[in-house]
Amino acid sequence: MNKQTDFFLGANSAAGFYSLYDQLGALDRTRDFLVLKGGPGVGKSTLMKHIGSVAREKGLEIEYIHCSGDPGSLDAVLVPELECAVADGTAPHVIEPNYPAAVDRYVDLGRFYDVDRLKERRKEIVACTEGYKAEYVRAYDCLRAHGAIRGEIERRMAECVDRQRLEKRLVNIWRRERPRRRNGTAREAKRFLGGLTPAGRVCCIDTVYTLCSRVYELQDPYHLAAPVLGMLRGEILSSGCDVITCMDPSQPGRIEHLLLPELRLAFVTTNRSLTLPEKPYRCLRMERLIDREQYRFMRGGMKLKERLADALEEEGAEHLYLAGEKHRELEQIYHPFVDFDGVMALAEREAKRMFGHL
Repeated sequence: MNKQTDFFLGANSAAGFYSLYDQLGALDRTRDFLVLKGGPGVGKSTLMKHIGSVAREKGLEIEYIHCSGDPGSLDAVLVPELECAVADGTAPHVIEPNYPAAVDRYVDLGRFYDVDRLKERRKEIVACTEGYKAEYVRAYDCLRAHGAIRGEIERRMAECVDRQRLEKRLVNIWRRERPRRRNGTAREAKRFLGGLTPAGRVCCIDTVYTLCSRVYELQDPYHLAAPVLGMLRGEILSSGCDVITCMDPSQPGRIEHLLLPELRLAFVTTNRSLTLPEKPYRCLRMERLIDREQYRFMRGGMKLKERLADALEEEGAEHLYLAGEKHRELEQIYHPFVDFDGVMALAEREAKRMFGHL
């Protein structure tokens, strides 16, 4: 039975678009890496979905990387058992081959455009392209301001938390869960489990349950556990265990979740934007580690800041939605002038090359 996981490698964050596309795979362990080139609506996601569909038919494990600009579309498909991957190599996550043909290679989908007919739609295409780019600028302005206010809230809250107590609890959990020390170097993969998109806030929570049966929930509306998760990540890697480190899509410099598929174990941070669909194995409530007297003293000002931050995030989300609408409009301009039969024929040839020996 095949296993499917879903992640993101891009995030719409307080720092603008943030990329983890350097995490796509170690090229020295990759057999075939297709880097797709081509503009809007040319069939990049269509080709990747076909590769994923064939891999699923073959019973192979698949990792889907979704697009932060349209979570219904794909930015990459990884087939780890075959050491193969296909990825969109265009902006804002430009990918260039390092070992052309030997490992990674261009696949030009731009050849399937009807160039002459599209030049007739030049004004519409330029206006639509500039329109969706402008909405992203507005969205990132809002998210930057939102991040600054949330950062101030979280710094103040960090002054009220008993961090040593939290560290002690997580260390004790890890001592119970960790296996015997292993030889060799542990591997870390960095991913986003979700994020804010033009379709709203998305989280691939099913991936957690696909990989992990024991989920430790950290109820943490103020991201107080992030530094301690960083400490725990170090303990896990030094123990020789592989880990998927899921970064916070709003503030990509900090850790939000840790997944250990080998141990079927996860540490998942929950808050207002993410709740678990199932009862966790254990639950740690950060509010119990907060000094209530200290919090009561500053609660009024904090509530005002939270309302302002929420309003900024909501406005940022609206601009992301408008950007998504503009991009869909752009794709609709292109679609009638794409040879999708040619795209599918190419997809079938590449799938045969990738899976033909199975």
